[in-house]
Amino acid sequence: MKVFPLYEGSYSVDISKKFIPFDPNIHDYKDRPGSLFVYVQPFLVETSSHLIVIDTGLGFKTERGELLIHENIKKAGYDPSDVDLVLMSHLHFDHSAGMVFEGDGKWQLSFPNAEYVINRGEWESAYSSPSKSYRTEIFDIVQRSGSVNFIEGAGRLNNQVTYELTGGHCEYHQVFLIEDGDEKVFFGGDILPEPEQLLRKFKAKYDFDPTKAMELRDHYGKLAAENNWLCLFYHAKSQATGRVEMKGDAFRIL
Repeated sequence: MKVFPLYEGSYSVDISKKFIPFDPNIHDYKDRPGSLFVYVQPFLVETSSHLIVIDTGLGFKTERGELLIHENIKKAGYDPSDVDLVLMSHLHFDHSAGMVFEGDGKWQLSFPNAEYVINRGEWESAYSSPSKSYRTEIFDIVQRSGSVNFIEGAGRLNNQVTYELTGGHCEYHQVFLIEDGDEKVFFGGDILPEPEQLLRKFKAKYDFDPTKAMELRDHYGKLAAENNWLCLFYHAKSQATGRVEMKGDAFRIL
């Protein structure tokens, strides 16, 4: 397998849920009180059978008007039209806005030849529980395309991809494991968004169920160590991928 982080930059986000570019080299944290500071990077994974995008980023464009995730995929040496699977951990804006884009005066799928894999409960929750974290106008475009594959619970999508409903971060959050030969890649979405979150136990106020999310981080960290998974960290500050090792009761990121 080949794995490519599709880095989209760092941002501050406050109660308005708006993501504002934040460069620590020129901006001051003190100027944005009450904000979280996050890094965003979807992933591109090439297996022997599929070209996969995992979560789709913020949907922002470059100064030239090209979708940023498209530019990053091209830089990796691929064509966005060759993506045949889009795996969605959940539908919060910073993970889902890049599912679609506006071009030639109309909204369209960012990956027109792909199957969009989305948890059914997460989809229904986005529509039934109004929240600034969800932009249902994006989902309307995806739904009209007929490209959605709704999944539930835990199961096998195909011979390489399995999924599991976790909850924790949001009620219907899910994670993915991609296997190709002896290689195994784990994407924990916002259950395991940064390697640092394995190194210390804490309950995050932004999680739907902070206690469960904390327990899930420990659970998947141990599985990653036991099974030599390559973990992909969507909100990592510097280390986008890594393997996990346990030293006694403590985790170590390799």
